[in-house]
Amino acid sequence: MGIIVKQSIKGTIYIYLGVLLGFITTAVLFPNIYTPAQVGLLKIIVAYATLIAQFGTLGINGVTIILFPIFRSNDNKHHGFLPFALAIGLIGFLISAILLLIFKPLLVQMSLEKSTLLVEYINYLIVLVFFQLFFSILDIYYSALMNSVHGTFLREIFQRILIIVMIGLYYFNLLSFHQFVLTYIAAISVPTIYILYTLIREGHFTLKLDLKFLNSTLLKSIGAVALFSVLNGFSVIMIQNVDLIMVNKMLGLDAAGIYSIVFFFGIVVSLPARSIYKITNVAAAEAWKTDDRKTLRDIYEKSCLTLFVIGCYLFLGVWLNIDNILQILRPEYVAGKWVIFFIGLGCLMDMATGANSSVMGTSKYYKIQSYLLLVLVVILVLLNLVLIPIWGLTGAAVSSAAALGILNLLRYLFLYYKFDLQPYSLRFLYIIVFGAIAYFLARWIPVKFHYIIDILIRSTVFSILFMLPVYFFKISVDLNKAADNVLVKLKVIR
Repeated sequence: MGIIVKQSIKGTIYIYLGVLLGFITTAVLFPNIYTPAQVGLLKIIVAYATLIAQFGTLGINGVTIILFPIFRSNDNKHHGFLPFALAIGLIGFLISAILLLIFKPLLVQMSLEKSTLLVEYINYLIVLVFFQLFFSILDIYYSALMNSVHGTFLREIFQRILIIVMIGLYYFNLLSFHQFVLTYIAAISVPTIYILYTLIREGHFTLKLDLKFLNSTLLKSIGAVALFSVLNGFSVIMIQNVDLIMVNKMLGLDAAGIYSIVFFFGIVVSLPARSIYKITNVAAAEAWKTDDRKTLRDIYEKSCLTLFVIGCYLFLGVWLNIDNILQILRPEYVAGKWVIFFIGLGCLMDMATGANSSVMGTSKYYKIQSYLLLVLVVILVLLNLVLIPIWGLTGAAVSSAAALGILNLLRYLFLYYKFDLQPYSLRFLYIIVFGAIAYFLARWIPVKFHYIIDILIRSTVFSILFMLPVYFFKISVDLNKAADNVLVKLKVIR
């Protein structure tokens, strides 16, 4: 677990810096500089591009996660796995481009009534798809080399700094909105070029295929894994983006813009898990290779506990300050208050089940996970069709939370009955109790100052009341180690 803890801490630092930058862009700049329709455009084209790019990988990312341990060999350049993955990605991109051209008229027709602004920029989707697709391939490959944090830095920090610069240029009338959209797309694309440069600089890049290593048995395994990885990856991206896409279709681009802004505050709860999942995918795959059940149990149990502590802290912290958060946003965004609650709740349920997707998805039962995700997509779409007309934006958030809850319950039951993995203990009840006490005590503070001061005072009190008992009761070994390292550097303890 050493490398997991080390990279998770570093990745989490990048995530939190990214949250700060994301807050500046999503909560402060976007809603106060752009109209909801313009915000909706920026978010929806990324959502469509992410969805198409996921299909375009043709499952090679899943192959990297599950089967790369077989290829791993520094002396032999990992038997040409990278050029093989890039070739699959290129084929997938060409297929995606052709399908996008075929279905473009249908997409335009769907958008004409409520999302006319999207029609103007639909041609730029193909550029985003290309860079999103190859970034995901290179990032997963780099993570398989036991470096999961570089891609996190590029996406969470570097990319967002570029976007903030572009927003500044637009704000000072140095860019038109059309020019801003183009530079926005460029900012999202640049990390792909940078991670490629990094792989070349560090000597990890090669275009030499090792065709002799790709025997018929291995190719059959790759094909099977890739097929289900397409379903798996596509389903995950659908679960993450289908609510925004359906809000755009059913309520319009303005509603999609509002939803995307308030969605950010809910998704903050699960952001720290991103860096952890990237490295647990690699660690779990290596553990399954040697059938190391002890390591698998360790990964599962520690990730559940640590992520639940972090998830509770962030979920309660966000909801504690919900009225202050809404003051930061323009009045039209108040309609998304309960979107924040239900998206945050869904993310908390996801955090509470830890690295279940890593353990299950890298096992020989990875196909079961793909089936579960596919079923969940159907359930999510059906729930959206029913709940969005009734509750609007909140209906989409409730659907998303319900889908995440069902998915993680099914994963938990499978891991429990198949591998006897049961990560929960009395410590989880302690976390809930500590969180509830800290929340209600901080909630009762009668602060009457400016909302920023209120956030600082209320959050500080909540943090102390929640984190101190978590630390002194040694709820999470990993969190205590991380805290001790910080305290040693600050010379508070030896």
